[in-house]
Amino acid sequence: MNALLVLTALLAATPITLEESRSLGRKNTQALQATLDVTVAEQDQRVARSNLLPQVQLNAGPNLSYQGRRRQVVTIPVSETEVLTREVVSSANTSDSYGASLGLSQVIYNRGLWKQLEQAGVSVDAVRNQALEEADTSELEAIRRFFTLFLSQATLDVLQVTAQRSEEQLERARALFQAGRVGKTEEISAEVNLGNDRINVVQRQSQLVADQVQLAVWLSRPGTESLQAVDPGILQQEPAPAPALDDALKQAREHRALLRALQQRVRVAELQRAIVQGDYLPRVGLQAQYAHGNQDLGPFFSEPGFGNTFNGGVTLTWDLFNGFNTDAQSARAQANIRRAELTFAQTARELEAEVRRAHQALDGQIASAKLATANRAAATQGLQLAEERFRAGAGSTLEVRDAQLKLTQAELVLLQSRIDVEIARYALYRATGTLNPGDSQ
Repeated sequence: MNALLVLTALLAATPITLEESRSLGRKNTQALQATLDVTVAEQDQRVARSNLLPQVQLNAGPNLSYQGRRRQVVTIPVSETEVLTREVVSSANTSDSYGASLGLSQVIYNRGLWKQLEQAGVSVDAVRNQALEEADTSELEAIRRFFTLFLSQATLDVLQVTAQRSEEQLERARALFQAGRVGKTEEISAEVNLGNDRINVVQRQSQLVADQVQLAVWLSRPGTESLQAVDPGILQQEPAPAPALDDALKQAREHRALLRALQQRVRVAELQRAIVQGDYLPRVGLQAQYAHGNQDLGPFFSEPGFGNTFNGGVTLTWDLFNGFNTDAQSARAQANIRRAELTFAQTARELEAEVRRAHQALDGQIASAKLATANRAAATQGLQLAEERFRAGAGSTLEVRDAQLKLTQAELVLLQSRIDVEIARYALYRATGTLNPGDSQ
């Protein structure tokens, strides 16, 4: 009955392949957020470029001024030698005017702005490589969760086969008991063994659901969706040997996106120093403005030849002394360059260590898988001998059960070993930056 329920659940599940999991893993929430960082950096580059383009401003509109009552002293000459002084109170008045102006400013030379644009471009490349690094991390996690689900499915199959063997053993024990060839205890032992095997199947079914949820959520799919990992065919193949360690290290230095991102961070820090030191040099700019105005709205439009002004000029700005601010900013930028260089050097060392660990892990898992294959063959032979002895009346249920458990354990160890080999292989690809060759170029 349990086997029928499991089969029904698997038929209702959505099949998903390893390649689909890898592709969706590179587009999950974490990877998409990193892609948005690239978009932000690209817009920052546009902002830096805008400072070097012409700046045009248009201003137009009516102006209204109000002047309230004022008390003032007025001096009126009466004669060449006599002056009359009188206090006058003026009334409030309002006046309006209409005007429009068009202004243009253009940078002719500003070393700091050009370096800012260059820095923004390098920052885009650094963020893009960081996004590739995040996509690789997300893909590797998707691979790990896919194989975890596949392991649960394959483990469930092994446990169901074990339960089927226990059922057959119970039937044999009952037949031999009824024939008077074994005692009742043999039948009872076989029945208990079958119950324990069925418990293991039920428990693995719960783990299977948990692994389905973990994979679905990571791939940005509904957590209620039931997924079935399609067999990638690894169990029918001998694991390929690990590449040479020197080759793996060389690939990591050439293709790891994180190293490229950190190299570009060093360049960003160097450009920041160049931006600051641009204040040592003069800045040259061009400004021009045209204005048209009139006191009345009608003449403002009908008499365009009146009320016009135009001014323009080239300005040179040079900070001859700013309280040593530029010196301090330059020294701070130099410290940031050194910090970026140290980070890059340390990460390069850690990357080499990561490649070596991943390489050794893959070598070890391949060796373990070969041993597990030999163990399964021996356990299979042991179970066959135990069953033959039991049928002949020379063995016991305990001997058969022990052989069954050894075979089940050997099959589960082999499953785990082969899947560990694949995960270790993809982890090595991740460490060398070749998990997704199209993006690592």
